[in-house]
Amino acid sequence: MFDSKEYRKAMEAVVERFNGEMAKVRTGRAHPDMLAGVKVEAYGQYMPLNQVANVTIADGTMLLVTPYDPATIANISSAIRADQTLGLNPADDGRVIRVPVPPLTEERRKEIVKTASGKVEDAKVGIRNVREDARKELKSAELPEDVKKRGEKEIDDMTKEFSDKIENLFKEKENEIMKI
Repeated sequence: MFDSKEYRKAMEAVVERFNGEMAKVRTGRAHPDMLAGVKVEAYGQYMPLNQVANVTIADGTMLLVTPYDPATIANISSAIRADQTLGLNPADDGRVIRVPVPPLTEERRKEIVKTASGKVEDAKVGIRNVREDARKELKSAELPEDVKKRGEKEIDDMTKEFSDKIENLFKEKENEIMKI
């Protein structure tokens, strides 16, 4: 018998990964996940920012980065400044780093939406890859033809369901980005 549960879990994982990617996309308001992709050189190696500092929101337009080790403050500031996709200019006072989040221009908002739409396509490709894996398993399985057809329909329905989820998540994020 064909079991679609593992493929449902794989598609859920693709949607979860996509959701995580969308959380990193800048919307004009300060959010700790904005700095999730920043790598800081500390202790002789590159580490994610969240392993060397605590990131909090001071208000809607300011992030506070508090290093666990004050010796890493200069490296953290330069790592945030060096990430050109963020376009942020941090300032430190020796204890904490203040990262002002400037308001987005209309042009920058459209650019961000375009980048996010690329991530939508990547997620949909992931969903289609899971669908192809399921179809290959169905074709090679020793099952009656009607069971294979039902399985194919179930997989196609799941593919549509998860593609729609990705589209809806993107539409929500697009509205959030374009809202001033």
